[in-house]
Amino acid sequence: MDIPQKTNKEIDLSIVVPFFNEKESVLRLHDALIKSLITTDIVFEAIYVDDGSTDGTRDILKQLAQEDENVRVILFRSNFGQSAAMGAGFEATRGRIVVAMDGDLQNDPADIPLLLAKLEEGYDVVSGWRKNRQDKVLMRKIPSKIANRLICSVTDVKLHDTGCSLKAFRGDMLRRITLYGEFHRFIPALMRMEGARIAELPVKHHARKYGQSKYNISRTFRVIMDLTTIRMLMRHLKNPLEFFIGFGGLFMVAGSVSLFAILYKLLVMQNSWAQLNILMILAALFLATFVQFMFLGLIGRLIVESGSRKSLVDLTRDQ
Repeated sequence: MDIPQKTNKEIDLSIVVPFFNEKESVLRLHDALIKSLITTDIVFEAIYVDDGSTDGTRDILKQLAQEDENVRVILFRSNFGQSAAMGAGFEATRGRIVVAMDGDLQNDPADIPLLLAKLEEGYDVVSGWRKNRQDKVLMRKIPSKIANRLICSVTDVKLHDTGCSLKAFRGDMLRRITLYGEFHRFIPALMRMEGARIAELPVKHHARKYGQSKYNISRTFRVIMDLTTIRMLMRHLKNPLEFFIGFGGLFMVAGSVSLFAILYKLLVMQNSWAQLNILMILAALFLATFVQFMFLGLIGRLIVESGSRKSLVDLTRDQ
């Protein structure tokens, strides 16, 4: 992966756009971005991430970066997925505000000033809502609605459209989170764990004109699997000791029952020690597992507390 070097230039807004085989859309999207921001006083940068395209998209992006000093390009050597592309783009941002959007021209750059205005009302995240979505009902709208309801119920972040890529964020808060799997859908939930204030704003949505959709039904199932991880993070990230001791408590109970069984067989049934070898091994394994979970919880808590202190120091420095 080729990552552009950061400079000391003051940037108000960073726009992150992942591309994968979207050669027909690159220049059109860039022109629309310039048109939407040219009348403002915002100093911005556009960070375009090529996620291993094979259709010539990366060549267009490299040429664009040479011609426009506001463009920075990150090139993946193979396809790693939208979350990885967005994560790399977010890490490279320098702006006080970061806007993310898709590169297929279905999001409208003209909505960016509206998102920025909403963000300045005191929010940390403004999520786009494709109120009049221009997609196929069976393959896109219905699976998306199912996934949206699941995500909202699990994360307790109430949005009409969790799958809309067009979002605006406070840069310092966004750069503290890590994306993997299909976690780009859960950015508002991840930022809420950092104390973010979240709003939603209706945005325009256009039908795809160029290229092919990268969406398939298998992504819905991957989202559902990632929901389990998100739920665990939201419930136990701040106090992993609680999770490990709670889970390890099952082994402690099993070990205690095994010990009582050993005492019962020795004292009441008059069994010999030789007859209780297997039971004693089980009791030792159960109790040892409980101790391991307890120490894992302690280590996890130390890591969380250390990370919290570092984040607090970094935030203080930024301020």
